[in-house]
Amino acid sequence: MRLNWINENRILISSALLLGFLAIYFTASAGSKNGFDVSNASIPADEILAGGPPKDGIPALSNPILLDAADATNMQPNDRVLGIELDGIARAYPISILNWHEIVNDRINDQQYAITYCPLCGTGVAFYSDVAGKVTEFGVSGLLYNSDVLLYDRNTDSLWSQILGEAVAGKLLGEKLKPIPISHTTWHDWIAQHPDTKVLSTETGYSRDYDRNPYAGYERSRQLYFGVNNTAPDNYHPKEQVIGLEFNGVYKAYPFVELEKHGQSRFKDTVNGISVTIEWDSTNQSVILSDSNGVKIAGIQGFWFAWFAFYPDTLVFQAS
Repeated sequence: MRLNWINENRILISSALLLGFLAIYFTASAGSKNGFDVSNASIPADEILAGGPPKDGIPALSNPILLDAADATNMQPNDRVLGIELDGIARAYPISILNWHEIVNDRINDQQYAITYCPLCGTGVAFYSDVAGKVTEFGVSGLLYNSDVLLYDRNTDSLWSQILGEAVAGKLLGEKLKPIPISHTTWHDWIAQHPDTKVLSTETGYSRDYDRNPYAGYERSRQLYFGVNNTAPDNYHPKEQVIGLEFNGVYKAYPFVELEKHGQSRFKDTVNGISVTIEWDSTNQSVILSDSNGVKIAGIQGFWFAWFAFYPDTLVFQAS
């Protein structure tokens, strides 16, 4: 896995030497595109970096095994999950599994979708899998842009930026993915809201230690393993959790530390003239965004540095 070998050798290598080695290694790897054609890339090709594993070296999951909540005895109340609800059917995908696979291709009734997670950016996003009129599955390319995972679709091998939700190279260049609202929350909170939920099983068909976090310590560190175009100002920790949204080219981020200081569990804000309701759950460190009609909005939750790397002109919510 991308950081697996780092953790296995952490005792032998100091963090300073390790970061220095990573900088040299991944700069040298910038010309390697894991077999993907990036000749028409809409982002600088030399900024598409090899993350370590080859194409499908981090195996995406398809046709996953799902358990009833009562049968998921491995789940602990504070385990983080990505939760999705379609047609009244709820499913949860533990971060402990997504750390090792990054993509789960799944379906509810006739709606096929992909749950995507980038451990380096802390970003979890769900997309419908209908692309350019055809249903596809997604895999992990092994490539990164702005430290964020680049997906690829298995119909055309086009590369897709998770945070941009757009094809950045290949046959489908410029096509957009349709996001689905999801919840980043605890297992306890999710099953309280959705007692009939199913949850992704650790029986994935792969031998992985899902009790171990291959990125342990990364979320607390100020260090990044890969460079980004725009360095976030240090008024927040680089890994501060934020939820960001966009309306017609205007971006706004809501840092959790500001939501905590704001002290209101539910309030309204306006972004580019559009009213948004923010529901902040301090206990479970989760946010729900909805429009003026109460319809949920798909935001992007992740680390502050990652949001700023893509959207340096972002507005930032600050507690009054």
